[in-house]
Amino acid sequence: MAPEVYIPAQRAVETLVAKLRRRRVVGSRQAALETVLVLREVVSKARFSNFDQLVALIREVGRRLSEAQPKEHTVGNIVRKVLHNIREEYNTATRGDVASASTKNVFTISKFVLQGQPRKHNVAPKSETTTFLRENDPNDPDSFAKGLKPVLIEAIKEVLDELETVYDNVSKNAKDHIHSDEIILTIGHSHTVEAFLKSAKHYRNYTVIVAETGPSYNGHEMARSLSAAGISTFLVPDSSIYAIMSRVNKVILGAHAILANGGMFAITGTLLAATAARAHSTPVVVCAGQFKLTPLWNLYHDYGALDFADPSSVLGFEEGNLVDKVDVLNPYYDYVGPDLVDVFITNDGDHPPSSVYRLVKETYDDDDHEL
Repeated sequence: MAPEVYIPAQRAVETLVAKLRRRRVVGSRQAALETVLVLREVVSKARFSNFDQLVALIREVGRRLSEAQPKEHTVGNIVRKVLHNIREEYNTATRGDVASASTKNVFTISKFVLQGQPRKHNVAPKSETTTFLRENDPNDPDSFAKGLKPVLIEAIKEVLDELETVYDNVSKNAKDHIHSDEIILTIGHSHTVEAFLKSAKHYRNYTVIVAETGPSYNGHEMARSLSAAGISTFLVPDSSIYAIMSRVNKVILGAHAILANGGMFAITGTLLAATAARAHSTPVVVCAGQFKLTPLWNLYHDYGALDFADPSSVLGFEEGNLVDKVDVLNPYYDYVGPDLVDVFITNDGDHPPSSVYRLVKETYDDDDHEL
């Protein structure tokens, strides 16, 4: 049995665990932001004498947060991204120490040439300040943490900056994907898609059809927001998606999580829109931040994401006679396979579903797939 890991900033971790369990933190980006802020606090208060202790600490925090709400995949993604970044910083720091120590007394041709030249007494040699990281120092156990923490905090800040600018970075090339007089269909209220469409409005005139997305009906909020921005917007019921698809030029969708096989979890109704688009050979574009890339595979279910919302929004308890005779399911997410998606637009460029696995390999370390 592995020894229990002491977690600094325990109160912050438990507070976020409670929020995730009670669904007080909803949405991929919000969960990711909360996670990276907690990790920054944990690392800043942590005491460790070697790098393995730090990795074990971050993994333990990530495991607790992920278990609190397994369906918020971005929580685990952020933990993996932070681990990847701090490993890079640690390797850079240790390589610098080794290189400076190994090349100090190495005989080179340049030194041989300089030995034959007259000495310049007036030029003082430049002093290079190098911080040597010594793990498990018995005289000063905290010296390793003190030397490494500044670069660790900087690595976590890079993740935080990426999250804060994700909407702008995804939508910066919107004008290249949306053309004048196009009719675009979207579903639900994705903030990434909203920013993408509003960015294209500065360069193109086009029409957006928004599906209501029952039973949450958050498509209403999306339609109001786009209409307020001056975009020609129509709100339609979900049942008419297939009927109007022949007039649609492009389907732009959001994603809750992008899986390693190129599929994705998205709001209920996305599978309906993507399937109708495939039947009419309409391109399907997915806008999502790269922090939604998940090193997981959809192995257990073909359509839903095994996450269900309150069934009373589908069939209320006032329908007493009917409620006793039926089982009501209200799936929160659909699973959309990679064959139904044409391209993912992320803050790191455009990628087809077939290249998602390569992106996952580049973004996370293999050791961190299981926290």
